[in-house]
Amino acid sequence: MESLYKNSVWELVPKPKDRKLVGCKWVFRKKEGLHEQDAVRFKARLVAKGYSQKERVDYDEIFSPVVKHTSIRLLLVMATQHDMEIEQMDVKTTFLHGDLDETIFMA
Repeated sequence: MESLYKNSVWELVPKPKDRKLVGCKWVFRKKEGLHEQDAVRFKARLVAKGYSQKERVDYDEIFSPVVKHTSIRLLLVMATQHDMEIEQMDVKTTFLHGDLDETIFMA
C-alpha cells in the first residue's frame, strides 16, 4: 500500500455515468523464507479483472516486455568472452512506473 500511495498509482474519482467499471480484487500470499532464520513475508497485490474488457472498445493493445532465454545466454557468453562482470537487480515496484494510454475506471 505504501508503494501504491507513494507512486500515485490511482486517483479516487466519482463513478462516471458513461464509462464501464473494471472490477478488482486483492490477492494475498504468504512467502516462506528459504531458511529457518528467514522471516515469513506477507505479500498483497491488487489485480484488475481485465477479462471484462473488450479489445478496441476498452483498450487498444497489450504489451508485456519479456526476454528470451537465448538472449540471456548470448549476453552471458559475450560477457565471458570479454571478461566482463555481470550484475543482476530486481525492481520490486516496476509495474507502478508504467503509463497507460487509456483511462481505466476500477471499482
